[in-house]
Amino acid sequence: MSDPQPEAPAQPLQQYVLTVSCPDKQGIVHAVSSYLFMTGCNIVDSQQFGDRGTGLFFMRVHFEAEPAVTVDKLRASFAAIGDSFRMDWQIHRSDERMRIVLMVSKFGHCLNDLLFRSSIGALPVEIAAVVSNHTDFAELVGSYDLPFVHIPVTKDTKAAAEAELLELVRTENVELVVLARYMQVLSDTLCKELSGRIINIHHSFLPSFKGAKPYHQAHARGVKLIGATAHYVTADLDEGPIIEQEVERVGHEVTPDQLVAIGRDVECQALARAVKWHSEHRVLLNGARTVVFA
Repeated sequence: MSDPQPEAPAQPLQQYVLTVSCPDKQGIVHAVSSYLFMTGCNIVDSQQFGDRGTGLFFMRVHFEAEPAVTVDKLRASFAAIGDSFRMDWQIHRSDERMRIVLMVSKFGHCLNDLLFRSSIGALPVEIAAVVSNHTDFAELVGSYDLPFVHIPVTKDTKAAAEAELLELVRTENVELVVLARYMQVLSDTLCKELSGRIINIHHSFLPSFKGAKPYHQAHARGVKLIGATAHYVTADLDEGPIIEQEVERVGHEVTPDQLVAIGRDVECQALARAVKWHSEHRVLLNGARTVVFA
């Protein structure tokens, strides 16, 4: 009698994320969960929020399915439910890394932090390129074996520079642009073209100290709390929907240089979390605000 043949190892389940925003009404959760059950999917995690102020409902579902259930099949079959509830919805494979572009000028702390986090797998992203209006960090970017694209910007070349950036975004299938201390104001046209796809970092807890050396201005006023805000970019400068904020308490003994160093760390933390959450499809726009399923 021959020995039984070993069974072929089971193929791993595919992981997906469904995000939904729509007018709030009864039956949304039931419809989504029933659909996933009927298509042979298993819910791993589900988060939802109904905003009574706006009348909108938001949902993020992490689910798994057999390999035969492809993302194209899921999108095609879910469309009817999306239409019936007037949903703005997306389905993504959770193992696909989001392609991003980092932009920087002459302050490299956020760039360095994001490059390192990405290199060790702490960020689920694929950096398509680093763009700068200066060449200061070309060597740093090259050490990570990533493309460095120098796009100089002047008042006369701003439109051409933004057109070059948009062409890069299109040709490289970039889903997110991250302003890692990129010190150029983007045009209204570019902001609209990439709406919901540009994240900036800003020293938002120093609102009274605009212009040059905000941390030095803050030190002169004896501030006790500094911070940073990561937000989506809109045509209204530094007023886009907020994704994440980080703060640090400081004492009277802190020098201006120490304040700058603390501020850099705070900026890195807030921006890294915002990029991570966006790339994991955890951030949904809610008018001028965001819903973050962290």
